[in-house]
Amino acid sequence: MSLIILLGLSAALHLYIGLRIVPALDSPWGAVLFALLLALSALLVPAGMFARRIARGRLADTVAAVGLFFMGLFSSLLVATLLRDLALLLATLLQALAPGAWPLAPLARWSARAAVLAAGAVTLLGLWNARRIARVVTVDVPVKGLPAALRGFTIVQISDVHVGPTIRQRYVEGIVEAVNRLQPDVVAITGDLVDGSVAELGGHVAPLAQLAARDGSFFVTGNHEYYSGAGPWIAELSRLGIRVLHNEHVVIQRSGAKLVLAGVPDYSGGHFDEAHRSDPLAALAGAPADAGVKVLLAHQPRSAPAAQRAGFDLQLSGHTHGGQFLPWNFFVRLQQPFTAGLHRLEQLWVYVSRGTGYWGPPKRFGAPSEITRLRLMPSV
Repeated sequence: MSLIILLGLSAALHLYIGLRIVPALDSPWGAVLFALLLALSALLVPAGMFARRIARGRLADTVAAVGLFFMGLFSSLLVATLLRDLALLLATLLQALAPGAWPLAPLARWSARAAVLAAGAVTLLGLWNARRIARVVTVDVPVKGLPAALRGFTIVQISDVHVGPTIRQRYVEGIVEAVNRLQPDVVAITGDLVDGSVAELGGHVAPLAQLAARDGSFFVTGNHEYYSGAGPWIAELSRLGIRVLHNEHVVIQRSGAKLVLAGVPDYSGGHFDEAHRSDPLAALAGAPADAGVKVLLAHQPRSAPAAQRAGFDLQLSGHTHGGQFLPWNFFVRLQQPFTAGLHRLEQLWVYVSRGTGYWGPPKRFGAPSEITRLRLMPSV
């Protein structure tokens, strides 16, 4: 989409909000200030998305950060305005059935104020939720026939960090410190680590070299790696000491018990490069038949049916962000089979992380970020 088209679309949607809200605000100064805010937002939202095309260096980062904040505010304003219009429509219908029961003028005034205040509050709270380091979520995964030596085997998963305009080195350092405090057996990074090139972001990703896990740190590509240059990022992560699993596996042993940890490229990887077509079955090729548990790292939950057919016990995914902020978490299921948390697909467990960072607007509301500590436990 070109900048001109995006500017036009942004202007039209902001105009809709303005026409519906501004006339109903009973404070003249409030109406003027809100109209000016909408005009500014209509320009900043497209500018934030095209920041790296219209500016360079720190200026581009600043434009992107401000524009993405306004994108989050605009999203909530649009949803609040639509909900207000639905409420007013319902009130109009009730008024027709029972004249005088639902006076529309006061409802229009207070609902306009409520829409603006609610959108602002959700955006500010969402900013605070997004910018703090993700909380640790502990999940016990019951595995049938799990060898005693693998009981309590711990995988710490981080996903969808989206290092980019607003997530930088200090944020990544905070994640690494939190992960290392958990003393995991394995660290699994399930894609969408970056939004930009190695040249731009290599220094901000560098703290991942300090990840400490008994059996190593592992990575699989997400769709955003393909937008950012998957090849250079695979090389860079390998240089940092993180093993990239590309339709392949490793075998981890504990007192003779074997755990197979496999990984596949993103579900859409084959659209960018045929050599990156996701293949869970190929990832298991040559794996020991007596493995006590088989774990697959796959960025998108959509890989689950193929993982189930291949014979995996557990799949770790991300991609969805849990919707990131209301109401978009209700729409994720239109594109993915699972939104967040632990799910069962026949004999396969699927855990979907809500993500450790965020994409686009620095905003999380109703879908908190997470660092996930998964412990393998014998099923009862």
